[in-house]
Amino acid sequence: MGIELGPNQYGKAEVRVVAVDRATPRHAVKDLTVSSALRGDFAAAHLTGDNAHVLTTDTQKNTVYAFARDGIGEIEDFGLRLARHFAAAYPWIDGARVEIAEHGWDRIAAGGTGHDHAGHDHAFARAGAEVRTAVVTVAGGAEHVLSGLTGLVVLKTTGSAFDGFPRDRFTTLPGTDDRILATAVTARWRHTGTPDWAGSFAAVRAALLGAFATLPSDALQQTLYAMGRAALETAPELAEIRLSMPNKHHFLQDLTPFGLDNPKVVYHAADRPYGLIEGTVRRDDVPAAEAAWAGTPGFC
Repeated sequence: MGIELGPNQYGKAEVRVVAVDRATPRHAVKDLTVSSALRGDFAAAHLTGDNAHVLTTDTQKNTVYAFARDGIGEIEDFGLRLARHFAAAYPWIDGARVEIAEHGWDRIAAGGTGHDHAGHDHAFARAGAEVRTAVVTVAGGAEHVLSGLTGLVVLKTTGSAFDGFPRDRFTTLPGTDDRILATAVTARWRHTGTPDWAGSFAAVRAALLGAFATLPSDALQQTLYAMGRAALETAPELAEIRLSMPNKHHFLQDLTPFGLDNPKVVYHAADRPYGLIEGTVRRDDVPAAEAAWAGTPGFC
């Protein structure tokens, strides 16, 4: 039996960088978590401890900060700048992957301080759990960009059913023609070019929300597909979209022990376990690009 080293990569995970744009009195904040990973000829480091080909992870961290000095812009552009730099840094590096999460900040309401209604010029409050994401891979002469989001929590109080499923002796779940549907959307979508990143992100996000809100649902799977289809129809620059959507169950609470009825008013929001629905919606005329997804944990 022979033993050999298989595919490998290394990098710096979760570099926290906050950049403040002070070009005008109305400041802007970019708050990112950046992870880098390099691919190439690193066999000697694994097999003999020879670090001659190891661009240290500390250097990768410092590069993130140095590149942020000139401004970040859209996270897809920042990721491309970093990945191109790392992939071309040394001849033994043949690929680089940069993953970015952008943490939102909302302007605090000005509240009588003389500022306009768009909020305070330099005071912010952390936005909700939603995070904008980007994964950039540069390797083999090709560049791949995945935009996305995670933690987009949505709920609708009607317009959702679930019935017609098979039953066996372990089935206790009743069917329903009207239920609360809630989920926390994680989505990543692959681009075929380099569009207006901010505009494309806003359009895709709006399409996902619009489909969730307006289309009747007989299953969360149906909703996932409808959301993915809406995104592709809205943004022709997308090749595919992958979605991961836990079913955040809301069960009608039994109030009969208290002598009360419950006409779909009070629910118990269950934390776990939960159903997890995942899927890919793609154009049939665009080639697959698994290199774009390599190293991305989970379904998305």
